[in-house]
Amino acid sequence: MVVIAGPCVIESMECLEEVAQELVRLNEKHGIEIIFKSSFDKANRTSIHSFRGPGIEKGMQMLGDIKEKYGLKILTDIHESYQAPIAGEVADVLQIPAFLCRQTDLLVAAARTGRVVNIKKAQFLSGMDMEFPVQKVRESGNNNVWLTERGNIYGYNNLAVDFRNIADMHHFTDTVIMDCTHSVQRPGAAGGKTGGNREFVPAMALAAKAFGADGYFFEVHPDPDNALSDGPNMLQLSELDDLLAKLLI
Repeated sequence: MVVIAGPCVIESMECLEEVAQELVRLNEKHGIEIIFKSSFDKANRTSIHSFRGPGIEKGMQMLGDIKEKYGLKILTDIHESYQAPIAGEVADVLQIPAFLCRQTDLLVAAARTGRVVNIKKAQFLSGMDMEFPVQKVRESGNNNVWLTERGNIYGYNNLAVDFRNIADMHHFTDTVIMDCTHSVQRPGAAGGKTGGNREFVPAMALAAKAFGADGYFFEVHPDPDNALSDGPNMLQLSELDDLLAKLLI
């Protein structure tokens, strides 16, 4: 079971360390390996005034420090091709954001690092459409590619999840992950920022398990209500333990 967890964006070293310490504890308790996730730059925020993160140079240094100190594998997302080799020096998994999953140059650059490439399915695509992003990575010489479901836009400021996409994407890769927190977003619904319904995160995970998901993506935070990005849909860090226990049954 692949588990990806961490704060949406790098806010501070103190926040990263608090989350990392809990993930190490959960790794040992449940006998799994949780991949630590955080973004050095949130380039697709709703408002130009929203917090984006420390940038690639400082952000990758901070993630590298977490990797070295806590022995955790690292996942981070990239938005531009030049970022791939820089992030790939530290990250074990490079993530392609949903809105960018058709960007050929970005996919090729990520593939050429040799790292695992996790492609999020765009909110405007079906599971079967993801054949071609996977093909771009593999034909660039990298067979280590995952796909992640994160819901579809069917109306204003809302997402819905068609769990059949998990089965459909298994046609193209052996590893299909459910993004349990971004799938409960309410894009642009909170007055210049994204809203969300974090109370549905556990149900998203359990439903995805029933549909054969191979892993789960959770953005977690010690204090989601005061997080600098995606707070309304992030899971409280203290609640991750119980949810993992249910998924492991």
